[in-house]
Amino acid sequence: MASPTPPTIFAPARRRAMRGRMRVLERRPDAPRFLAEDMAEDVLDRLAFLRHHPQRALVVGDATGLLAEALTAQGCKVVRADPAPVAGELAIDEEQPLPDQGFELIAQLGTLATINDLPGAMLHIRRALAPDGLAVMSLCGAGSVPSLRQIMAETDGDRPAARIHPQVDVRAGGDLLQRCGFAEPMSDSRMLDVRYSSLRRLVADLRAQGLGNCLARPGPLLGKAGLARAEAAFAALADGDGRVTERFAILTMSGWNKALRPPKF
Repeated sequence: MASPTPPTIFAPARRRAMRGRMRVLERRPDAPRFLAEDMAEDVLDRLAFLRHHPQRALVVGDATGLLAEALTAQGCKVVRADPAPVAGELAIDEEQPLPDQGFELIAQLGTLATINDLPGAMLHIRRALAPDGLAVMSLCGAGSVPSLRQIMAETDGDRPAARIHPQVDVRAGGDLLQRCGFAEPMSDSRMLDVRYSSLRRLVADLRAQGLGNCLARPGPLLGKAGLARAEAAFAALADGDGRVTERFAILTMSGWNKALRPPKF
């Protein structure tokens, strides 16, 4: 029996535009890079702990280049890719089979949170791994941006609109790894808190790191009145220093490509 068509939650064209805008904004000297840097450093920590020394790796979404550069320095041949590639990177569509196979490491940094067929993408990743290859997939998961969620809820009042993406939690991540046939699946989450002095700076940081709204059916524009309500809601959340703490829950799913692990659909 054929697998059911996944629901259309995200608009691919809006997603590409969002990612393309991020690639432009990231060139600024003061661009926020804390999510990409945290994800890259975490992959390197995991590789060191597991004593996994890949000779060939596919790195997707490495906006800072930190992970690719570190792997290259270790003697690994790195193929860089992105849904909105720049010079030297491959264009990639995570919902299609990967352009190559036989990678001893595939690292996905932040790009899997906005695709409609996450199980299918993870299955493509496993199939592109070499035997005993490792996949590490990081994204902003459940529990992210709770302050912004509260602000938007208060802004919309009795007419809530779709403004923030649905998010994957740790348990769902583990289930997906098992369904897709990964061996030794691991799903965990860590929290990264950032303090903001204004709603505009918070939204700017989200956009600059590829976390804007790319829903297929987004809510209506706020307008001047809505923006004023949102800024008032932000101010109401602020602490004594006039700042709001926003939380980013980074979900990391990892697993190995071992023999005799067929996907479970």
